[in-house]
Amino acid sequence: MAVVSWKEILLLTGLVVGCFWNSLSCGFVFDDVSAILDNKDLRPSTPLRNLFLNDFWGTPMSEVTGVVGRAELLSSIFLLAAFLAYTKSTGVDRSIVWAPIALTVVLVAAATLCKEQGITVVGICCIHEVFVAQGFTLPSLLETLRQVLRGKGWFPYAVLQTLMKLIVLTISTLLLVIIRVQVIQSQLPVFTRFDNPAAVSPTPTRQMTFNYLLPVNAWLLLNPSELCCDWTMGTIPLVESLLDLRNMTTLLFYTCLALLAHHSLCYRHGSAKTVVMALSLIVLPFIPASNLFFPVGFVVAERVLYVPSMGFCVLFAHGFKIISQKGQLKRISWLILGVLLTTHAVKTFNRNWDWESEYTLFTSALKVNKNNAKLWNNVGHALEGQNNYGEALQYFLQATRVQPDDIGAHMNVGRTYKNLNRSKEAEEAYLVAKSLMPQVIPGKKYATRVAPNHLNVYINLANLIRANESRLEEADQLYRQAISMRPDFKQAYISRGELLLKMNKLTEARDAYLHALELDRSNADLWYNLAIVNIEMKDPSEALKNFNHALELNSRHKLALFNSALLMQESGEPKFWPEANRRFLAYVEEEPDDANGYFNLGMLAMDANENPAAERWMRKAISLQAGFRSALFNLALLYSQSKRETEALPVLDELLRHHPQHIKGLILKGDILMNHKKETSGAKACFQRILDIDPTNVQGKHNLCVVYFEERDLLRAERCLEETLAMAPHEEYVRRHLSIVRGKIAAMNAAGQPLTSTEGASLAAAEAKAARAQEQSLGSSPSDKRTKGKSNKEIKDIEEKRAAALKRLEEIERILSASVWKNKWLLILPQTSCCLSSAELKFN
Repeated sequence: MAVVSWKEILLLTGLVVGCFWNSLSCGFVFDDVSAILDNKDLRPSTPLRNLFLNDFWGTPMSEVTGVVGRAELLSSIFLLAAFLAYTKSTGVDRSIVWAPIALTVVLVAAATLCKEQGITVVGICCIHEVFVAQGFTLPSLLETLRQVLRGKGWFPYAVLQTLMKLIVLTISTLLLVIIRVQVIQSQLPVFTRFDNPAAVSPTPTRQMTFNYLLPVNAWLLLNPSELCCDWTMGTIPLVESLLDLRNMTTLLFYTCLALLAHHSLCYRHGSAKTVVMALSLIVLPFIPASNLFFPVGFVVAERVLYVPSMGFCVLFAHGFKIISQKGQLKRISWLILGVLLTTHAVKTFNRNWDWESEYTLFTSALKVNKNNAKLWNNVGHALEGQNNYGEALQYFLQATRVQPDDIGAHMNVGRTYKNLNRSKEAEEAYLVAKSLMPQVIPGKKYATRVAPNHLNVYINLANLIRANESRLEEADQLYRQAISMRPDFKQAYISRGELLLKMNKLTEARDAYLHALELDRSNADLWYNLAIVNIEMKDPSEALKNFNHALELNSRHKLALFNSALLMQESGEPKFWPEANRRFLAYVEEEPDDANGYFNLGMLAMDANENPAAERWMRKAISLQAGFRSALFNLALLYSQSKRETEALPVLDELLRHHPQHIKGLILKGDILMNHKKETSGAKACFQRILDIDPTNVQGKHNLCVVYFEERDLLRAERCLEETLAMAPHEEYVRRHLSIVRGKIAAMNAAGQPLTSTEGASLAAAEAKAARAQEQSLGSSPSDKRTKGKSNKEIKDIEEKRAAALKRLEEIERILSASVWKNKWLLILPQTSCCLSSAELKFN
């Protein structure tokens, strides 16, 4: 092994940092979204064992998974570590050192867990052992074998040592292969022809195309000028004829490879050993992705060249060393090396910007290749993510033109039309995609013939047409068709459950979710949906259990936190309130800008008579959502209940500014104006406004009657209460108040008092007027017709009757005032007491 100086390390580090520092500002794109952002395996709540059961994407390895597997970089690190460990397995006296071999086995396993190609390091170790450590050449190895077969000798001790070490590595490799096969349940991954068109092509097209891909990959190593993030579908046209000139490229590649192999395997000098190790690093890790032994899910993938590029760099460095040692070429070779380093560094730096976002990545790929429908689709997806549906539609339509039989492209067109509210065109696009699905073949499993994501055409089409109430059964039929094609299609059960819930088929909806849970009991969303069904089935205890299941799987499940807390709050049981409060607090941590979370915290505080906290939470909700009607009303109600009526009025004004037809707000404002501000005109306007909005509103009508009474307009108050009683004949308090008003009218009639007053004249003014009339009647004025000609005894009798009538009037007025105003709060706001549920208040 070469010794690397600190200067060289510093130089390499600086070069790498200089090339890649700008990539730190780039976002997660392409496979990063599925592999990192949406990968449930990376969440803290996911059990560690899932890392060994699921693939790189977080999908169970027993399902239709890609060969992409684990990260190339991590696999390469373990691969190199395993190889370096193996190089220490030969002692100074050429004996076997077992500790490095054991370490090699562990590192091989780690490399394989990261990416399947990691297992090829065993082959690299074998080549190193035979051709480097033991110094064999292919001719000498064949000669030794021939002598043994002729019985003229036996394997040298060095050969036996090599065989022993290789047997240990081989057994370990076989065990890893067996474990891997068991994990995928003895099934190779299944890919569609869109992933790898050559894989489903007939002979000899398949063989010629796969062999042509080898020089394509070699050219990417030699001249990485045109890089593309996706080489699937129609990126590389099939080689369908023996006369295709690309076959000459394949022949040239195999010729160069044969020459290098002959040089490395037939000679013992140091150059041959370097070349053989370079070739092993190039060829062996690439074999699993070569399509030569089994098909993979791509045509070309630059990522699988990561380890082979190491061998290529070794080969290039070795060639440069040879050339640079020749006098006349030394300066030229260093000049060429400088140019290569500069151009490749600049290329790398600029390429990093292509990975800034999905849009920049896929548009850069379209510059390299315009025949890949997947790239057009991905640019469309990037624009769709920016809500730029119009431009996204053009890219999706172009994808259908490039690849007319691409089901996914037509699905994208349909989805975009839906987002543009063009339902008719969306349905047409989905129907085209549906028509491209494979037809029924008796006895044939759909799972092996249909890409799972293509089955979403049934889901998308059903989701579209179920917006029409008359087509719900048709939508259900589509869900059932998807389930029949793939019985483990979890999303179909989920979507069907939602539809059945909409159709009020609660038992069937519950069964659909239970079936989905049989497929995936670790899905928190499924438990949440089942809880919603339980709520609709009036089973809150079961709903709470299922909400809790969801939270056990994902303690930060926002909807489960919110709705379970709401369920606890509405139960009316104080024992649930602390936990409900904790869950609402957890919810607002996840959704700090959602006013509903703070509002419900405020409602809980009101229920617990914690008024300062309730006020704080309500204020927070209002600050986040201007005009939040429920928060504004309940804050005003809180102030009113706390004897802070003057603070309630501006809150009510704000409520009525945003919601001028809020009846309960008008009732509360009218009550405060009449009872506490003594502004009967303002209260009257509030109650009249209620009747303008809803002429049948009993509360508003009755309260208007109370205003008439306050204004001493008894006849109008009587008529008003009669009308109210006709509207609500069973309301006893209306009947009682009508009786009281009629009693006062009778008393005032008996006393000769006026029953109405102009513009709300007070009772004192009316009494003063009556007193003056009495004084005039008792005088000797000849104009007083009522006393003229009466004797003193008659006048005395009249005065006594009037005094008795006035006394009775005062008594009736006292009783009336005590009975009406004592119960005024209950009568005015019978529906706004603190006993209201938070759910009712929420929608006020």
